Amino acid sequence: MGTFYEGIQKILRGELSQPGAARLVGFQLVSAKPGEAVVELVAGPQHYNPLGTMHGGILCDIADAAMGIAYGCGLGEGEAFTTLELKINFLRPVWNGKLRAVGRVVKQGVTIGLVECDVLDEKEKLVARANSTCMTLRGKPAQGRSFS
Repeated sequence: MGTFYEGIQKILRGELSQPGAARLVGFQLVSAKPGEAVVELVAGPQHYNPLGTMHGGILCDIADAAMGIAYGCGLGEGEAFTTLELKINFLRPVWNGKLRAVGRVVKQGVTIGLVECDVLDEKEKLVARANSTCMTLRGKPAQGRSFS
């Protein structure tokens, strides 16, 4: 079956395709290890809201992906997780350019964990900051997608 981390490493090596949400939104997982993950996105007009700036939901997507992967990489065999809560602060508008979402686990408890993410632009300016609460699932609730 393998762990979440092992599956993510297969994605990074190109042995498995990027998840559907990544392909849909256009982000790319660039690195992952237990406790930290980096996702990048080249922002453009396809991500605009009606005001002509990047839609906040897209920023939330890349932050959520980075945080979830950072948390998931710390799970053991037969464990999965779900996000219980997610909050994001938008700090500056984005139009175009490469964004980098860096997710970091603050606390990975036995059942509940806290994760944070900084979304940075090409000049390393903070565009958004997010945090989420994740719950580790075991047994039947953990059954779902397998990376094998």
